[in-house]
Amino acid sequence: MEPMQPQEQQPKKAPPSREERFVAGVLKLCAENKGMAARLRRADNPATEYQSWELLATYGIDLEQERERLPFVCVAATIAKAKAECNGSMGLGRAIAACYENGNATDQAKARLRRLLACDDLSELCRILRPLLSLIGSKVGQGFDYIRLLKQLRRFPFHAQQVKAQWAQEFYGHTVHVEKEGV
Repeated sequence: MEPMQPQEQQPKKAPPSREERFVAGVLKLCAENKGMAARLRRADNPATEYQSWELLATYGIDLEQERERLPFVCVAATIAKAKAECNGSMGLGRAIAACYENGNATDQAKARLRRLLACDDLSELCRILRPLLSLIGSKVGQGFDYIRLLKQLRRFPFHAQQVKAQWAQEFYGHTVHVEKEGV
């Protein structure tokens, strides 16, 4: 009898992260349900943020915890306002720079970045981000990386300096690729 040969196994693809599932769900929902998309656009305002709570609750987001709720509200409202069709690959820093690539406005772009980098807490950051993300949605359009932004916003309360450094790195266009040694 011949010994059995092990079948070659395909590397298992990691299941989508919570952020990936949320962004994909919001993109799909906005495309299929115009009423919910309109409610999400209105959720961009702190006074009407509650209009997004039904969606957030379906994703198991603790509505009582501001540091958990705000990143999801901010990203959902941004997707709805931008009428995004898919997740892109452009990070926040690069998107800010892209809004002002017409030459003379680079000082304005740097001022926007500096204001963002001066934020000390998540609620202030989301308040400053709202108009900036609207600008990015109108100028950059498709191509913005909502998943990356959501991950960064969720990490901000714990690793603010690291997140700010990533945005500055993207803005100034000096992306550093770190290779893992010994892998």
